[in-house]
Amino acid sequence: MSIDFVSHSLLENAGVVAPILTNERVLPFLKWAGGKQQLLAPLRSYRPPSFNCYFEPFVGGGAVFFDLSPRAAILADANEELINCYKVVQNDVWALLEHLKQYRNTSKYFYEMRSKNPARMNEVARASRFIYLNRTCFNGLYRVNQKGQFNVPFGSYKNPSIRPKKKLLSAHVALQNVYLHTCDFREITEMACKGDFVYLDPPYFPAGKFADFRRYHKVFFSKEDHIELSRLLSDLAGRGCYVMLSNSDTPFTRNLYKDWNLKSVSAKRLINCNAERRDGAKELIVTNYETQN
Repeated sequence: MSIDFVSHSLLENAGVVAPILTNERVLPFLKWAGGKQQLLAPLRSYRPPSFNCYFEPFVGGGAVFFDLSPRAAILADANEELINCYKVVQNDVWALLEHLKQYRNTSKYFYEMRSKNPARMNEVARASRFIYLNRTCFNGLYRVNQKGQFNVPFGSYKNPSIRPKKKLLSAHVALQNVYLHTCDFREITEMACKGDFVYLDPPYFPAGKFADFRRYHKVFFSKEDHIELSRLLSDLAGRGCYVMLSNSDTPFTRNLYKDWNLKSVSAKRLINCNAERRDGAKELIVTNYETQN
């Protein structure tokens, strides 16, 4: 089934959409390096007031998607385990909740589960293991070695929420009328067209020696990838899409998007091992349209 067909089908079911703002927002059920929960307030004010289909090629922990809760969306990520997890939450959340009852928060059990090959599991078991490791590993990081094996150590948390039932049920509702696909940013954006909203949150361009989110996936996101991504944004803008991108605020990224609307915001980077360096990190919000603020 083509993405083009999917996007048209979603819109036929949902109609022209706008953000659904309720008193109780949907919260991410995963912890995620580079997640956008610290930036949701400015991102809300910078997004377009209305749009057709929502695209997010680097969905990660999904904070922006869940906060927006559009009626029709196409979400993608290169992380196959992540997308499988979202599909199970979307289609089989009760079986997932039942499977999550089995886990124990001990170092021995953690490393036993980490050593298992997810390719030998069914979809529900894979998603369940993914959530368990995410909720109990150090800082909720997702990092793999060159063989694609998850290698983040045990987090030693006293009482982690391994089975976040309310968040999973809310996510299940939000993920209805959403198409999920494992692919890179190039493929998923091919069918975005006039009036669609595309939000991109790629691995950030390094702002310092240790600020390199590329390390959390076996496929590194290079400087050349950032340049190619900027070309894609120009192409999307030319099609009449609303485009918003988050990245580190560096001379390189400012030069890359010098002809766009730029906003600099401060955000905590919770994965820094030095707590004093977690505050006040500058991030750049890039749009091809005028924002409210």
